[in-house]
Amino acid sequence: MGLKYHEANIRYEFGFYDYLLTRLCYMKRKILPYNPALRELARKLRNNMTFSEVKLWNELKDGRMKEYDFDRQKPICNYIVDFYCKDLMLAIEIDGITHNDECAACKDQIRQKELESLGVCFLRFNALQVVHDITNVCRAIEGWICNYENKNEVSGSMLKKREQM
Repeated sequence: MGLKYHEANIRYEFGFYDYLLTRLCYMKRKILPYNPALRELARKLRNNMTFSEVKLWNELKDGRMKEYDFDRQKPICNYIVDFYCKDLMLAIEIDGITHNDECAACKDQIRQKELESLGVCFLRFNALQVVHDITNVCRAIEGWICNYENKNEVSGSMLKKREQM
């Protein structure tokens, strides 16, 4: 009896360590600071998304974008980004009508530079572009991801995962 239990433990441990190795080899995640006071606001924003945000979220959620996990309305430092992928360190922003104001555009630029200094990359899309041309918006995101994977030698485990789909 003890041997079977021991064998089961070895198999379980191997599976666990195999999983850990896969995650570590896949990509190293950098943990970014955030302001806990923004959690409630982020939750409210998730519950009141714009039409363009909903439309893009439907393309990003559940690993639909090349199997990557995206979060919506993600607090990072003292800001909240529309969409964020930890594995890619990619923020996606949808600029609506409120971003046309010169003051808002200046604030966006400052915010983006600060987050880029932490290693976050940005993709920005106009809200009307997302609503009327979601196919090309998704192609642009997929193209960015392919370039990222080529530069950063994404592990075979991610590619195998895609082949199984």
